[in-house]
Amino acid sequence: MIDAKPIVLAGCHVKLVPLESAHIADLTAALDPTLTQWFTKPLLTRTDVAAFVAEAIAQADAGLALPFATLDAASGRAIGTTRFGAIDRSNRHVEIGWTYLARRCHRTGANSEAKFLMLAHAFETWACLRVEFKTDSLNAPTRTALARLGATEEGTFRNHMVCASGRIRHSVYFSITADEWPAVKARLAARIAAGGHTS
Repeated sequence: MIDAKPIVLAGCHVKLVPLESAHIADLTAALDPTLTQWFTKPLLTRTDVAAFVAEAIAQADAGLALPFATLDAASGRAIGTTRFGAIDRSNRHVEIGWTYLARRCHRTGANSEAKFLMLAHAFETWACLRVEFKTDSLNAPTRTALARLGATEEGTFRNHMVCASGRIRHSVYFSITADEWPAVKARLAARIAAGGHTS
């Protein structure tokens, strides 16, 4: 059963802890203009980050999401954020998204380990049948990264979202299913052991 109560997921490179307003300063420091350019409302300022965190906490309080601050395991500083959302308890699936990670931490294993921790929790603790991801159709790096992760591209939701700029976004959906998880898990474990080598 999906129980979206606050949890800590700890690895060697990162620790995922419940997102709090205390993380806003570190998350703001981690930003650069390219990190959230494909969000429907890009985060550019501390005010943007504060609103993003407040919305995530409100979703968590309503039982609709489980947001995390991604901490560097060595320093304890927040280097990014990610979230379980679109929680569907009756059909046993969730979405992983709302993710950004400080540019300096790309290709270090941090993102691979965060995904590993979340996917393991979804499939092995919550017994999910499916974990899904979505991204802007224009976001080629994330589409490539999700394919390398082992997620299957399922299709495009056309005219799916209206961005803050007024642009109409098409969203590309990917998923990993429970029967695919063992192979994805092995691939991710090997990648983490090799030092990440992914953004």
